[in-house]
Amino acid sequence: MTTIEAHGTTAPLARVGADRPPSGDARGGPFNAPLQLAGTVAVMLLVEYTPMARAWGWARLVLQRRPLRHVAGLRFAKVLGSGHEGGFGLRPSGSRQGLFLVFDDETTARQFVDSSPVLARYRAHAKECCVALLRATSSKGSWSGAAMVPTASLPTDGPVAALTRASIRPRHLRSFWRLSRASEAALAASPGCELAVGLGEAPLLRQCTFSLWDSVASMDAYARSGAHLLAIRTAYAGDFFAEAMFVRFAVLDLQGIWKGRVYGG
Repeated sequence: MTTIEAHGTTAPLARVGADRPPSGDARGGPFNAPLQLAGTVAVMLLVEYTPMARAWGWARLVLQRRPLRHVAGLRFAKVLGSGHEGGFGLRPSGSRQGLFLVFDDETTARQFVDSSPVLARYRAHAKECCVALLRATSSKGSWSGAAMVPTASLPTDGPVAALTRASIRPRHLRSFWRLSRASEAALAASPGCELAVGLGEAPLLRQCTFSLWDSVASMDAYARSGAHLLAIRTAYAGDFFAEAMFVRFAVLDLQGIWKGRVYGG
């Protein structure tokens, strides 16, 4: 599962939702809807379940946000499936998932990471688990009508992260997936990409990509060149997306294991 990324052009600090797409399309496409503000600090959880816990994991997709309804400070939540082996493509994973949460502030987000019973249950069922604490530095567009609030600047060095998601118009599905293959291959091989995972709310139509980079320069080099640049220009020229959101993050904390690699510790 994947979304073609559009991080070559970023919104100014504390500006959300109103920017035109990178192609310069004056129609505004998926960026012109009125938005609600989702919060300032995000948590991205990536999990691979043990074989015995896969049924528990599938139940998370069915239950969606219900187990999260009493989490303090939580403003926005998405339970996400993943592509095969946490990658990109049409084949779903039977064991890997993501959970994307946005909180009012850093204090409540850290409380969730440090002591939430919800997160403890995910960890108890996990073969691998990786948790990123993120503060938005720029945000374009929306996810289910909500936009993140940028409250930080990109670091001059050190890790940064990017999240992209889009609702693909059904009539453009074939074109989207044909274009995305080369962009996915370029992402996986891009210098400085420390982690990349394909996620999604729904098969084929509502897709998401989360990636971690060693620097802004590495992230920009991927976003502004080659197959990715061609894909994003084509997608916006063709009005592929009914809704889209592109967010860059400063990484406040990163801990755990994903695909055998240890992060943070």
